[in-house]
Formats: sequence, C-alpha cells, structure tokens
Amino acid sequence: MQKVENGKYVSVEYKGTLENGEVFDTTEGREPIELQVGAGQIIKGFEDALIGMELNEKKEFTVAPEEAYGTRDENNIHTFSREEVPADMNPREGEMIGLQTPDGRQIPARVAQFDDEKLVVDLNHPLADQSLSFEIEVVGINDVPAQMPQGCDSGGCGGCSGCC
Repeated sequence: MQKVENGKYVSVEYKGTLENGEVFDTTEGREPIELQVGAGQIIKGFEDALIGMELNEKKEFTVAPEEAYGTRDENNIHTFSREEVPADMNPREGEMIGLQTPDGRQIPARVAQFDDEKLVVDLNHPLADQSLSFEIEVVGINDVPAQMPQGCDSGGCGGCSGCC
C-alpha cells in the first residue's frame, strides 16, 4: 500500500479545533485540500503527522504552538500615527487588513486598536500560542498533482503563478 512521504501529493479531509472545541477550519462541505508533502505548504506539525500514513487512514493529533503558528511575539505589534493612515481608511478593531512592505509585498495584520490618534496592528498569526487539534483522513496519494492549478497546462507548472 502506498504511504505518504516527502514529494508526494496528498489529498486530505480534515477538521481543526481549538482547545475549547471551537472549529477553526474544516474541509467539511468542501473539496479535500491537496498539498505536496515537504514543500512547506502547511504547518510543520500537520505535515509531520501525515508522513507514513496510508490511503484512507484516519488520525487524530494535537499540534503544539511551536509546530503550528508559533508563539506570540510582542515585537510584531506596530503602532502608526493617525497621520500615517489614509484618510479614507476606517478599520475596526479585530478586522484583518493588508499592509504593504517597502518591497511591495502584502502582509496580513489584525487591527488591535484604532482611534483619532493611532492605529495599532498585530502581525502575529491569529492562531499563535494555540495548540491545534486535528482529525484527518488521507483520501489521495499521488506522484503528481491531482488537479493542476489554473493557468497551468498538462506539461507541468513551468513558472506559472500560484503553482506548487
């Protein structure tokens, strides 16, 4: 029987819950996710749990923060004066916004505070400091992607955007 190993494309159905039982993500009602094992497309703890699994195998496990989205880092809290914020921008506390880095990349940030004087954003992942529990089932193991990303042809990815 084929086993999950580095380089394989694996399709997985999953449900992720927090310590309090709240579901933070699931494939229920959606297509399974497909990922290439070893490509760093998912958190380390999830990927490590997949290694060695067989087709149709189910598993439950918990991932510590260090193997998930890390621990909170107070250096990832940034404050901007109101003058630095575009006048037409009116973010609400808890809202996710995009910040642009000097090199043009977009990074997500959660609004921690916004008032007449300042905007405080938190660049920590929303699931930082959380232990994450998963129920997973391997529903496909392949040597090539089961579904080619849009914009790719059957000849491989060849540099198209959004590819593996």
